[in-house]
Amino acid sequence: MTTEERLYKLEGIVEGVMATLPERISSLEVRIDLLRKELKEDINSLRQEFKADVAALEGRLQEQMTSLRQELKADMASLRQELKGDMAALRQELKADINTALNRLMLYFSALAVILALLTLWR
Repeated sequence: MTTEERLYKLEGIVEGVMATLPERISSLEVRIDLLRKELKEDINSLRQEFKADVAALEGRLQEQMTSLRQELKADMASLRQELKGDMAALRQELKADINTALNRLMLYFSALAVILALLTLWR
């Protein structure tokens, strides 16, 4: 095969490629556009799923916070009642201790009065 024949053969191949190239490019552009649309749809779908998941999480978080608030209120009320009971018990103990001390003081004063009376009589 001569150089001219090779060139002629290469020209045919190049012309064949050139003839199909615009069609291939057009097909490729269509495929790229389809892929872009699919990608946009997938992204939008993922955004919607993400928003729904975030909203669901926010709802669950609100429920958990409400539940914790209620538990905290119940615990606080229980502690208040316990504290009131402890304070009442301490008051009763303090009153009993004060009464005991006053009774002893009265006994001491009474004993002192008896001693003073006896001393007055013996004089």
